[in-house]
Amino acid sequence: MDLLLLGVSHHSAPVDLRERVDFSKRGVVQALQELATSSAPTEAVILTTCNRAEIYVVCENPETTRADLTRFMSRFHGVPEEELRPHLYSLSGSEVARHLFRVAAGLDSLVVGEPQIFGQVKEAYAVASEKQHTGTLLNKLFTWSFAAGKRARAKTGLGEGAVSVAYAAISLARKIFGSLKERTVLVVGAGEMAELTATHLQSQQVRRIAVSSRTLTRADALARKVGGTAVAWSSVDDELLRADIVVTATGASAPLLSASTIDSVMHARRNRPLFIVDIGLPRDVDPAAGELEQVFLYNIDDLRTIISENLARREERTALAEAMICDEVENFAAWQRSRGTIPAVIALRRRFEAVRQSELERLAPKLSGLPPEAKARVEEVTRLLIHKLLMTPTERLKTINDEAVAARYAETISQLFSLDDPAQTEEPQSTEPGNEVSSSTSKTPVTS
Repeated sequence: MDLLLLGVSHHSAPVDLRERVDFSKRGVVQALQELATSSAPTEAVILTTCNRAEIYVVCENPETTRADLTRFMSRFHGVPEEELRPHLYSLSGSEVARHLFRVAAGLDSLVVGEPQIFGQVKEAYAVASEKQHTGTLLNKLFTWSFAAGKRARAKTGLGEGAVSVAYAAISLARKIFGSLKERTVLVVGAGEMAELTATHLQSQQVRRIAVSSRTLTRADALARKVGGTAVAWSSVDDELLRADIVVTATGASAPLLSASTIDSVMHARRNRPLFIVDIGLPRDVDPAAGELEQVFLYNIDDLRTIISENLARREERTALAEAMICDEVENFAAWQRSRGTIPAVIALRRRFEAVRQSELERLAPKLSGLPPEAKARVEEVTRLLIHKLLMTPTERLKTINDEAVAARYAETISQLFSLDDPAQTEEPQSTEPGNEVSSSTSKTPVTS
């Protein structure tokens, strides 16, 4: 069984296509159910965000399953395959782990280090796990990704310091207001930059987001994405009275908000602080408005200064985080390789246990005169002896990095100890020290 990933993201697809393959529209649970009944994967998790739609599966034949998943995405979203296929990416094996670990750490995000994606990965796994669409391999993959992502963020401070215009705007707002949870936001514009900033604000759990655009349908589309409210262009002045934070990103050819308009609003607000981030180019707000008392106006150049100061620090943190992820991927790959030797290890332990039980049965008449505590000691000593004899070969089998070498070793052990012969290995139960061994054992003849 192998890992396979098929998906689209901001790296591979434009925003209009990402909108069309958003699994949250029809529901992730429904998608998982349809996937389970229409294709070969034995396990599946669907991760869907505003910037990515990815399907993680466990399958026997990656090539066949990749084609199945492509058809599934096309059919589920009503997007023709020929339109979807050029924007899809696919990974298998340990590269799936590398990708997911980077996603959880925030290294694959549009804004490197952004915190929201970590929770989205956990939620995607929780939904699939709750509905019993995951098993041993995806359970291990995703729980490992949580640890890897958390470690990379904690050890490097990856999420500290704004490195995008939108995220720099949020950082500034937090410096002025502290927590943004109880703040009201007005977003003027509905383009990509406005959406990115509104998404960051949503992650800060602001109380209300109002979206206004000269095209109400676009404002409504963005408002629905961020859990906000669409506002008619004619009502912008009323929203300015309520807002604590204003973000403008329209691309208009001339300022939309004059200094006199802002001045009138500030009088009505009784000079309650107003934070305005103008990331339009050309600018959407008259620069003179920044001279007004209690108006904090920042434009895109102000934000770029903040970004440039943080970029050098972020590059060092990103490099360190990438190195940590590489280590985690190697560890996960080693765990995966060890799974291939597990049947041989189990069979080997059963074989030795069969020998131990057979010898104890053969010697039973000679041991019959021993007191109960002495018999128990013989049982314990022989069990410990088997455990210690097998400890080194077991650990070395599990840590062989080359799958072909591991397979050859496992095959050699199987042949040397006749592990493929059911009569030799039908000995149940654990051989670990301290565990009880069943009295129902086969009598394997052993030459003394």
